[in-house]
Amino acid sequence: MSERSPAPGALALVESLVNTLDVESGADALDTADGRAPFGLAEDEVPAARELRESLRATLLAHAGHPPHRAVTPLGELLTAAPLLVRVDAGDGSAALAPADEGPLLSRVAAAVAEALVAGTWSRLKACEAADCYWAYYDRSPAGRGRWCSMRVCGSRAKMRRYRAKD
Repeated sequence: MSERSPAPGALALVESLVNTLDVESGADALDTADGRAPFGLAEDEVPAARELRESLRATLLAHAGHPPHRAVTPLGELLTAAPLLVRVDAGDGSAALAPADEGPLLSRVAAAVAEALVAGTWSRLKACEAADCYWAYYDRSPAGRGRWCSMRVCGSRAKMRRYRAKD
């Protein structure tokens, strides 16, 4: 839905996972093999991926100052099952957090969140405030106060609703 460019770094994984569900139409990319392929998911892993997706969505709504869209398992609880390691490059001594096991989606998401925390970008990944959208987007606005994934779609709809409510 969004015309925005993808989130930076590993946050693109989180953004794309959250955006596998089109809330307005109900279409879920995780229902298809092609939709699961970018995440390396087998069909039996879809329920856990959906739980992770909705916990991420609730967190991204919180980043935008909104309550959760529904009751979910807190993201912190889910991420405790994904241990991270500190990897140090022998050549230049640089260090980074990495998943203990690169395979599972949960581990890759945990590493993406950790990387974004270090980079200071985690709180810029948000969910659109429109109840018929909740699309994830990376807020590049100078003040970090973006509200919608698309000003042309969700922003315009919200402004039109407010205008009509004044009558």
